[in-house]
Amino acid sequence: MKFKMKKLVVMLLCIVLCMGMMTGCGKEKEKIIIYSSGEDYKIEYMNNRLKEQFPDYDITIEYVSSGNHAAKLLSEGEATDCDITHDLEYGYMAQLDQAGLLADLSSYDTSVFMEDTLQSSNYLVECRVGGAIIVNTQVLEEKGLAAPTCYEDLLKPEYKGLISMPNPKSSGTGYIFLKGLVNAWGEEAAFEYFDKLTPNVLQYTSSGSGPVNALLQGEVAIGLGMTSQAVTEINNGAPLQIIYFEEGSPYTMYGMGIVKGKEESEIVKEVFDFMVNTLNYETVEKFYPEKVYKDIDYKMENFPENINYSDMSNNTSEEKTRLLEMWKY
Repeated sequence: MKFKMKKLVVMLLCIVLCMGMMTGCGKEKEKIIIYSSGEDYKIEYMNNRLKEQFPDYDITIEYVSSGNHAAKLLSEGEATDCDITHDLEYGYMAQLDQAGLLADLSSYDTSVFMEDTLQSSNYLVECRVGGAIIVNTQVLEEKGLAAPTCYEDLLKPEYKGLISMPNPKSSGTGYIFLKGLVNAWGEEAAFEYFDKLTPNVLQYTSSGSGPVNALLQGEVAIGLGMTSQAVTEINNGAPLQIIYFEEGSPYTMYGMGIVKGKEESEIVKEVFDFMVNTLNYETVEKFYPEKVYKDIDYKMENFPENINYSDMSNNTSEEKTRLLEMWKY
């Protein structure tokens, strides 16, 4: 009798343990969705770090090009599945802010950032991204062409079909080249220039990484792209060279924020806190060392020093909307 009772108890314990294990196995992880316009290598790094830091959360980073990123959030509104918007150019961040789609982040310490990076209490700086003229020296040599020394050089017939630039309507990187020349030459002269440049452009790419990718494939000889991306590829052994023209390096800030209403989730806040206070320091040092932190100067092999930046004044969302309405390519 005692033996049967013991056997029954053991069986019941086994059943309870199995049910507990099944419940644990069947429990869904907390989900967090991040929209990001970052480059693939940066997203890969972030994915790995977030999985490492939060193994019990289901964190998805969805890549969306800058223009589509903003349009998607504006269309979805607060009903969006997105919790955190990341690596979005400031002009687009301002649009989201004005639409009331971003949560209040005034509790975060912004004294660590350079003053020129601060624009709103509803989003924080993620990185500073500068543009440059990037050439594939191997392609130029194969075609017997000299590297350009000024914007006017890019209009030469020998460069026909050998230039790549991001489309300002879909890429923050493309827009900074447009805005930089508008500020340097005036609106009429800048748009006339792009009318003349377009026949030499193989493709206006949808993302800022497009020109460097085309350079790496040998599809073009010249790209109007991101300095940081070019340096990363140079350090990987690519035959690229960075050139700055007299007008300087156009640049913009990229930011991150929490979609309004999502800050009420402790899980979202926990992940965002890690992104702001730990992960962003790592990605700036690793990928985008242009200065955003007051007391930190990051160095990267082959990254240009003492960069002469373009005049990027009046870089507001209203101005961006106005200029992009005039862009026809």
